[in-house]
Amino acid sequence: QLQLVESGGNLVQPGGSLRLSCAASGFTLDYYAIGWFRQAPGKEREGVSCISSSGDSTHYADSVKGRFTISRHNAKNTVYLQMNSLKPEDTAIYYCAALHSDSYYCSFSGMDYWGLGTLVTVSS
Repeated sequence: QLQLVESGGNLVQPGGSLRLSCAASGFTLDYYAIGWFRQAPGKEREGVSCISSSGDSTHYADSVKGRFTISRHNAKNTVYLQMNSLKPEDTAIYYCAALHSDSYYCSFSGMDYWGLGTLVTVSS
């Protein structure tokens, strides 16, 4: 069964850090671009960051640029999202999604597989 499983969500104080993981089972992530998305209460889902299948290209939403870093470890079949300097407005359910693609660039569109999400709460 093809699955993406997110982990690492937690309650953290403003200014703190978390690292989210997105692990694949049933398929290899080598040929997939990966996107991280989030959905806050009462808001639409938005793309946060993505990484190409090769890892050579990344993209960040303006709201997280300079604070979040996406990376991939293909040998572990896992993609990470390091989140630093967290703000209350980062509170959301974070999802990872995979797109089968050999493009140099990554995208937030047309994802093939989605995980169920992990909750990040930033609050004092």
